[in-house]
Amino acid sequence: MCFLALIFQACESKPKQETMTQTPVPPKAKIVPIELSEHGTKRIDNYFWLRDDSRKNQEVIDYLNAENQYLDTVLAHTKTFQQSLFAEMKGRIKEKDESVPYFSNGYWYYSRFDEGKEYPIYCRKKDKLENTEEILHDANVAAEGKKYYNAMGLSVSDDNQTLAYGEDVVSRRLYTLKFKNLKTNELYPEQITNIGSLAWAADNKTVFYTKKDTVTLLDTWVYRHVLGTDPKTDVLVYEEKDNTFYMGVGRLKSKKYISIYLGSTLTSEVLLLPAATPTGKFTPFLPRERGHEYGVEHIGNKFLIKTNWEAQNFRLMEVEEGKTIDKKNWKEVIPHRTDVYLDDFEVFTEHLAVAERKEGLLQIRIIKADQSEHFLDFGEPAYDAYISTNPEQKTAKIRYNYTSMTTPNSTFEYDMNTKEKKLLKEQAVLGNFDKNNYQTERLWANATDGTKVPISVVYRKDKFKKDASNPLLVYAYGSYGISSDPSFSSNRLSLLDRGFVFAIAHIRGGQEMGRAWYENGKLLKKKNTFTDFADVTKFLVAQKYGDPKKVFAQGGSAGGLLMGAVSNMNPELYLGMIAQVPFVDVISTMWDETIPLTTGEFDEWGNPKQKEYYDYMLSYSPYDQVKAQNYPNMLVTTGFHDSQVQYFEPAKWVAKLRAMKTDQNKLLFKTNMEAGHGGASGRFKYLEEIALNYAFMFDLVGITQ
Repeated sequence: MCFLALIFQACESKPKQETMTQTPVPPKAKIVPIELSEHGTKRIDNYFWLRDDSRKNQEVIDYLNAENQYLDTVLAHTKTFQQSLFAEMKGRIKEKDESVPYFSNGYWYYSRFDEGKEYPIYCRKKDKLENTEEILHDANVAAEGKKYYNAMGLSVSDDNQTLAYGEDVVSRRLYTLKFKNLKTNELYPEQITNIGSLAWAADNKTVFYTKKDTVTLLDTWVYRHVLGTDPKTDVLVYEEKDNTFYMGVGRLKSKKYISIYLGSTLTSEVLLLPAATPTGKFTPFLPRERGHEYGVEHIGNKFLIKTNWEAQNFRLMEVEEGKTIDKKNWKEVIPHRTDVYLDDFEVFTEHLAVAERKEGLLQIRIIKADQSEHFLDFGEPAYDAYISTNPEQKTAKIRYNYTSMTTPNSTFEYDMNTKEKKLLKEQAVLGNFDKNNYQTERLWANATDGTKVPISVVYRKDKFKKDASNPLLVYAYGSYGISSDPSFSSNRLSLLDRGFVFAIAHIRGGQEMGRAWYENGKLLKKKNTFTDFADVTKFLVAQKYGDPKKVFAQGGSAGGLLMGAVSNMNPELYLGMIAQVPFVDVISTMWDETIPLTTGEFDEWGNPKQKEYYDYMLSYSPYDQVKAQNYPNMLVTTGFHDSQVQYFEPAKWVAKLRAMKTDQNKLLFKTNMEAGHGGASGRFKYLEEIALNYAFMFDLVGITQ
């Protein structure tokens, strides 16, 4: 008998149950080559067909569902563990909980969660917290029967009688504006679709709102609506014709002005209208100037301005009402400093609070009317502190939040005169959590070009040996000047308690180290973001914070771009990668101005229609740079209704990776068919996604419970 016959006979003799056990076969997307010609070069996109703007192509939906089924099959043995992780993380959350109330215009406002409920209940109490509660909006009731729900912009008229708010039930960030009579608890008949932001005028009947372009998803128009009238009669008060600008409408803290804020990556402009004259005309605070970014607040008879005019790290200036249009009238309050980035400020009648970044950490400085000043002391090597909700100007007390990788989020009230600090609330972490069991560190790695890159690290003391035996997860974002500050996560305890070390790489492209940190990680310097991340990983391994065979990387959105680029450049560094809603098809997305939000990104990534940027972007674009090589084990996630990074980017990327990678490592792709960029809605549903991420990593290092 030949050898093959013996094998066949052996297989036939096995129990039937075993013969049906086989390695699942991953979906294989069909190849339909599309030739893209740009700047005299040609790119072949075999998977362009996966793009379906209508989201109704059944073949595309079938492919995404097949990928979901494949993931479920491959990780079926972890299903019970995922459920256990979900229960573990949910068990740390205080289900019946309430936010810290804040006082505004005669009422205390807060939100609360009822036990077992997914969504918040928005409430208020008149004058005193002991008084009767009024429910403004119960999102649990509004979300009944819906697969997704999000309420936005809840805002009460100046006479406290009417609530305006937006609802999104698809996760495309296209909100429907609704109005509620707070005396009768009845909704007004009018509803306005596809809005983005809103602001009340002072007459208690006029609302300004931004209207979105349903193709680009950009806020393009500002309309004026009068309560109780047909929205078809709403008046267009402003149209933004430059599609590189984002737009929002709001009310300044003093309540005297309604503002239209317009911002691109490099330039901003503010238009103002007195809230008491809603039928008037919006006028520029200062007309836009290419490269000038500014933001304003109002108090008394003057404005305070955060501006980068002759100040890369921004400075604070002031100007009297009616004199804003000429910068010669602006007076300096806080000068520019090369080593300190002016992040934020809050104005009070007798005080000014300033949030500043120095050496990657936020500081809060209090300046009194007599120009005396002091800093708040936080006492940890790595932390996150920020100014909280402070709607009132006539007060000497400021709310701020503090957290670190070992300290749950805490809200403090601080007396700016007496320096007395009062803890109003610390995030409850149920179970046996003790912050003293965990350690956070601040480290610095040398990048390839000699730049020192800060790192925030946390681990459980009794699980960490610093002998290169611990599994290590490195996280980063690194784009848009968004800083990844070291904050607390109760969910992360499920990693740390099982011996993982968690690190945040504060790479260039963020703004942790000032404006230059951002400038050196964008456009034609974007690759610094990727090499910084790899250099941080190498440093942590060299310093024995992790086992070189058990290193993981994670990032989402633009951080997903980071994952894609690093997986092409340094796949050997990682056992596994998690890329969440990843922006990976850089050239095709930035070339197509019909794709939502593309035009506003030109100053971040470059416009590929200019050859210099095309060549550079092509050199790192994860989708275009996929090659025949080994890749780490990878888990890629997306939302079918994502408005920021369209689902077809990761779908195409995964399909191409499947066709080209030379290893047998796992490549898993999960599409949430009911969610968008932020994932599942609700208080607990998102924990299922985190449990999946954790189970993926735990499985690879042999952690089973």
